[in-house]
Amino acid sequence: MYDKLAVVLVPVQDSLFELEERRYLGDGAWIEYRSGWLADADDLFEALLPGVPWHAERRQMYDRVVDVPRLVSFHDLTREDPPHPQLAFLRGRLNDIYAGELGEPFTTVGLCLYRDGSDSVAWHGDTIGRGRTEDTMVAIISLGASRNFALRPRGGGGPSLRLPLGHGDLLVMGGSCQRTWEHSVLKTSAPSGPRVSIQFRPRDVR
Repeated sequence: MYDKLAVVLVPVQDSLFELEERRYLGDGAWIEYRSGWLADADDLFEALLPGVPWHAERRQMYDRVVDVPRLVSFHDLTREDPPHPQLAFLRGRLNDIYAGELGEPFTTVGLCLYRDGSDSVAWHGDTIGRGRTEDTMVAIISLGASRNFALRPRGGGGPSLRLPLGHGDLLVMGGSCQRTWEHSVLKTSAPSGPRVSIQFRPRDVR
C-alpha cells in the first residue's frame, strides 16, 4: 500500500467546479471542461511516463490485425492500487465532487500514452456494460502536450466540437454522452510531444 502522506500533495483547484459552467449538448448529454484543474501537473506527468506499465494493444482491421496507435494501461481500483499514489488521491477528489450526482463512485482508472501526433483514438463512445443504466460519467485529466479532443453527435446530423485539452485540464462527459455522442483524439501533422490521458470511470464502463 502507498504512504498516505504522499497522496495529499497534488494541488487541485476546487473553485473551478461550478455547475452553471456545464455545457449541455442535447439529448441528455453534457460536458464540463476545466482548464488547469490540476494546478501542479508537472511532477505527475514526469512520474507516469516511466512508471506506468504501458502496453500496446492490437485489433482486427478488415482482413488483418494492426497495432492500436497509442499505449494503454487499465486498473480496477477495487482490486489493485493504481500505478502511482497520486491517482488514488485524484480519484477521491473526483468522487467527492461527482459520486453523489452519479450515484456511485469512480472505480477504475485507464491511462493512454499518445507518444506523438501520429498516435490517436478513433471515433467511439465508451462501452457500457449490461445490468446498469445507460447514463454515466467519464472524467479525463490530460497531461503533457495539448491535443484536440473531438466530439460529434452519434450518427451525424449536428456540429462537432474541438476541445484543445492541455496540461492539467479536466474534461468530464456525463449524462447520455457515451451513447448519443462520439469522441476521438485525431492524428495531427503538427509537431507534438507526448500526452498522457487519465480516465476515471465507474464500474462496467470501458
